[in-house]
This record gives sequence, structure tokens and C-alpha cells, in this order.
Amino acid sequence: MRYDLVIFDNDGVLVDSEPISNRLLAAYLTELGHPTSYEDSIRDYMGSAMHRIHELVLERTGQRLPDDFDDVFHARVFAAFERELKPVTGAAGVLEKLAADGVPYCVASSGSHARIRVGHRTTGLDRWFGEERIFSSEDVGRGKPAPDLFLHAAERMGVAPERCVVVEDSPLGVQAAVAAGMDVYGFTAMTPAERLAGAGRLFCRMEDLTGLLA
Repeated sequence: MRYDLVIFDNDGVLVDSEPISNRLLAAYLTELGHPTSYEDSIRDYMGSAMHRIHELVLERTGQRLPDDFDDVFHARVFAAFERELKPVTGAAGVLEKLAADGVPYCVASSGSHARIRVGHRTTGLDRWFGEERIFSSEDVGRGKPAPDLFLHAAERMGVAPERCVVVEDSPLGVQAAVAAGMDVYGFTAMTPAERLAGAGRLFCRMEDLTGLLA
């Protein structure tokens, strides 16, 4: 194993949540008078912490989102997760192999702790993630593309950044990993490879990850 820690993004990497959350985000922003297509949401917000959505809308329109925006959006997303959410194909096998081999791993997500836990519980991935392996943008001052979250996760796991590899599917996440001084593998199942050009390696099937890490 060439790394001492594997850091997973969550949405789109472990749980297949991006189609659900971006569909709902686009609909909610449009409902609030900010016309947004599903494709717009994927391009502009995929991998973002919630504060970045507020910042971009304010920057583009001069209008602030409602104070209860986060609560309403999360309620809609969590309800949809309970109905629809599945794990990313192959993710359970990768986690099982890492755990069996004693390879340290964790998740570092732009999503809230509540969102991570709902997703893991719904998909059955919670069996591989105790509290000590879960890190959220809520834990740091700045979300991706700032390196803060990945550096925080590495510090808490006791591993130097240069000994970490990040598995990401968003351009913001790739930028954050590079800024943290970590290697990054770009997962292209949903994101065009050219948008993850900063990643050191690219792959499109999660089942292939364990071979790449060897």
C-alpha cells in the first residue's frame, strides 16, 4: 500500500447522492426565483459546502437566500435519501477490502454530519464508519476548494498530508486535495474527466480503486 490514509469524499463517491441532491437544489433555487437547471447545479455547486451556494447566489443576483434555506433543503434531501439513495456501485467492496487489510481510511465531506450519517445509514455503509472516521466541512472554517477539511482529517487521523490519497469526484474537491499537498484520484463515473484534470489518476469504476491503491 503506497499510502498511510485513504480519504473519501462522500457524495458521488460512496453514496450515489449527487443526482438526487442536485435535482432538488435546482428545483428549490428555481422555486425561489433563481432559475437553475440540473446541469447548472452540477456545474456550479457539486462538491460545495452550503455556504458556497449562498455566496454564489448573492454574488450573481445581489439577493440573499432565505434564512431557513439550509433547513428546508436538507429536509427535502433527507426525505428523498430515505426513498431513493443507494451506495455507489463497488463502494462497499472497496471499504470491506480496506478494513480487512487494516488500511486506515476516513470520509471528508462538504456535507453536514447529519447528511453523511443519513446517507450511510440508508445505504448500509455506516458499518464501516465510526465517529472517528467522519469529517465534515462543519468542522472547519472553509469548505472545499480550501484545503482545510482534508488537512483537518489527516491531522485527526495522525497521518502527514503527503502520505494521504483523496478519492474525489468534483473539481472543487480535487482543488482542495491538491492544495492540501495530497495525491488525488479522480472518480469519473459522473464527472467528465477533463473537469478533474488536476487529479493524478482517473478511474470510472469504483471496483478498480483497490488495484490502483496497491
